[in-house]
Amino acid sequence: MMDSNSGNQIVVGVDGSEASKAALKWAARLAPSVGATIHAIVAWEYPIIFGLEGGLPLDWKPDQVAKEILNASLEEVFGKVRPTDLQGSISQGHPTFVLLDASKDAEMLIVGSRGLGGFASLLLGSVSSACAEHAKCPVLVVHGETK
Repeated sequence: MMDSNSGNQIVVGVDGSEASKAALKWAARLAPSVGATIHAIVAWEYPIIFGLEGGLPLDWKPDQVAKEILNASLEEVFGKVRPTDLQGSISQGHPTFVLLDASKDAEMLIVGSRGLGGFASLLLGSVSSACAEHAKCPVLVVHGETK
């Protein structure tokens, strides 16, 4: 099992978006050149639900949804033959804080420019923008599909 604070890793933020899948492809492309492993992370948190009558559905399991997003993204990007140096994990917390913490000693952090939420017209999403500003390692913000 890989140490999640190892400096010889590339951390990738995954949320199921096309940009995050492109980020996974870039990680697979770059990791061998720097001798790094890949740590794909899906972060989840309970939503703030002001004024929502009845609260959250009793059968909602955000950790299970996050696991499904991770598995589906890895399957779509790599198929059945995943890189041997790939580790996937899910973590509770705001994606910005989870990714910044996981990448504090990493070779690089790779995120998609836009996730699944927010305003589509923005060039950078809030998570990618915050990661680019506050990470302790180089950050690659992927804007589109790799060729």
